[in-house]
Amino acid sequence: MTTVVCDYGGVLTNPLIETYTAFAQTSGLGLEVIARAFQDATRRHGGVTPMAALETAEITEEQFVERIAAELPADSWRLPEGVTFGELWFAGRTGNEEFVAFLRTLAARGYRLALLTNNVREWDRLWRATIPVDELFDVVVNSAEERVRKPDPEIYRRLLERLDEPAEHCLFVDDLQENLDAAAKFGMETVLFTDTRRTVEEVSARLGLEAAE
Repeated sequence: MTTVVCDYGGVLTNPLIETYTAFAQTSGLGLEVIARAFQDATRRHGGVTPMAALETAEITEEQFVERIAAELPADSWRLPEGVTFGELWFAGRTGNEEFVAFLRTLAARGYRLALLTNNVREWDRLWRATIPVDELFDVVVNSAEERVRKPDPEIYRRLLERLDEPAEHCLFVDDLQENLDAAAKFGMETVLFTDTRRTVEEVSARLGLEAAE
């Protein structure tokens, strides 16, 4: 294999549950209340989750907030003045420095690195501040720019076109099995991110490297 492709949230960041928990604490809403609001908004909008619509630029961040707020108990929460939702969200999000360091060692060995992310147009400055995107990755494919997201097959096609590599030469790391399953249908090797140490060991083993090196 010549190329390692990574997901962003939950792989190159702290676990997503930590981000949700931090947002729940900051907003004063419980995790169950937030989850219920997302579920109700999904049902109201034809089965499309608010986050999926935001990550494909189908709706703006402002519309995303409106969809969620509409499902919350009356006057239970509103976005603080002068602060965006993304800024609140990223207050609970940090880069995974250990995994970034591992990717640097792969780049030094000659492996190409690519990023395949479901992300948000309005959050570009925020998420890029958490990891050295331009330093690490030869190719970045972002759902907000493509207007299609994992696990839709089309976003994998676009990734492979831009890499100009056979799928069999690519190893894809993601924290969601459905995204890995979609990649595997193209012939990509896959690794489910569980925690950093285990994932470094598995990726190293797949590449025939010593994890400790």
